[in-house]
Amino acid sequence: MGHERTAIEIRQVAKTYPDGTPGLWPSSLEVHPGEVLALLGPSGCGKTTLLRLIAGLEEVDQGGLIRFGGQDVTYVPVEHRQIGMVFQHYALFPQLTVQANIGYGLKLRGVVGAKLKAAVGELIDLVRLTGLEHKRPAELSGGQRQRVALARAVAVRPKVLLLDEPLTALDAKLKVSLRDELAELLRRLGITTIHVTHDQQEALAIADRLAVMRSGKIIQIGSGEDLYRHPSQIFVAEFLGRINRLQRTASDLVQDTVSLGESRLPCPKGPWEKLFVRPEDVSLQPFEPSLPVATICQRSFLGDRIHYSLQVAGQGVLCAEAHRDSPYQVGQRVSVSVATAHFMICENE
Repeated sequence: MGHERTAIEIRQVAKTYPDGTPGLWPSSLEVHPGEVLALLGPSGCGKTTLLRLIAGLEEVDQGGLIRFGGQDVTYVPVEHRQIGMVFQHYALFPQLTVQANIGYGLKLRGVVGAKLKAAVGELIDLVRLTGLEHKRPAELSGGQRQRVALARAVAVRPKVLLLDEPLTALDAKLKVSLRDELAELLRRLGITTIHVTHDQQEALAIADRLAVMRSGKIIQIGSGEDLYRHPSQIFVAEFLGRINRLQRTASDLVQDTVSLGESRLPCPKGPWEKLFVRPEDVSLQPFEPSLPVATICQRSFLGDRIHYSLQVAGQGVLCAEAHRDSPYQVGQRVSVSVATAHFMICENE
């Protein structure tokens, strides 16, 4: 599928609705050729608005610019932008076979006969639907339908592929297997892709980079790992996983420490009143008076791990993640160690 890979450039793109409501504040973003970028955030944060502006389904406010591979498409109508789209409801034609669904866009463009058959055959191989060519959507599983929708979207060789919550309609177990399959399929297609989702696990599994959005603004862009370990704002830290907030006292600020009960831990220099640490960077060990002490107030077995809530003097409740065989029980006093190298500093909202 020799796709030419397209960079996307978005400069100061904004959307104000006729009643004056801002759908998107001026936003800028670059998507590298062949990259999968996720727009991630809670519902109503502007991610679908941004996707619709990129698609040409909504008109950009004056002063914004959208380029595909150097070509200005800001005011180019949707049908001339060379995009492929997959929505959460795959909108396949129920009466058409897999083959006919995939070839539909090509046929509209005048591709017929042997050429159409070859192009569709290549896509059926690519998305691994061989043997299902003559089935109708109702006879397929959710995962197979999704693959038909993807093949149909890329059949016309779009410059850009746009996915709007493509896994939302699926049940939890299917979602996980499809997530990995979709990630692998997008790499094989090699098309520059923007993927809208509110599910951080999905974004982390599928995308090369994430743009986290909130209240109509992009607040941080980076790899999943980078955003998880170095969030710029508390909102990003909390959106990508659980987080502990550690409050610092006046003397902590003077001594570059943070207090856990009677113990003081070294921390990054600076006037930070709060520090943040992930539950997996808090570990439990048998009670040892010289170490920070905690009382277990809750223990949840999650299969592969155990989630603890701990009462720590001066800090309220902290969360810790432990191995599934962790022996500590509710009410027990334990010692806590914190991976101080993983302390995070975030700006307040």
